Amino acid sequence: MTAIDTRNLKRDSLFFMAGLRREGAAEAERVKIRNLSDGGMMVESTAMLRSGERVMVELRNIGSVMGKIAWTQGSRVGVAFEEPINASLARTQLVGEQSEAPRYARPAVAPRNADWNIRRV
Repeated sequence: MTAIDTRNLKRDSLFFMAGLRREGAAEAERVKIRNLSDGGMMVESTAMLRSGERVMVELRNIGSVMGKIAWTQGSRVGVAFEEPINASLARTQLVGEQSEAPRYARPAVAPRNADWNIRRV
């Protein structure tokens, strides 16, 4: 198996949870996906993962994806996928899940009130 160099692929920063299972493990561990590209991803994990270890990650709207741990740095881990994916599929559900943006993502704009005096500069 030839390693895929994913460092030059376009990646988007994002944040969502996924299940990551080591090869041979019975259960998946919850990880935070920090960025995702067609060839790999960076996750935060409390598990002690090692470079070269094979893993399977369950990505929403995509399914099970096999990969290898490419690097580790503290709790951050790089995973190179064995086969390219369409990373945009993992993000498509985010748009339609809510009728409006969550409160923390809305602009801090006060509603207009007829009693307010607008000062012209």
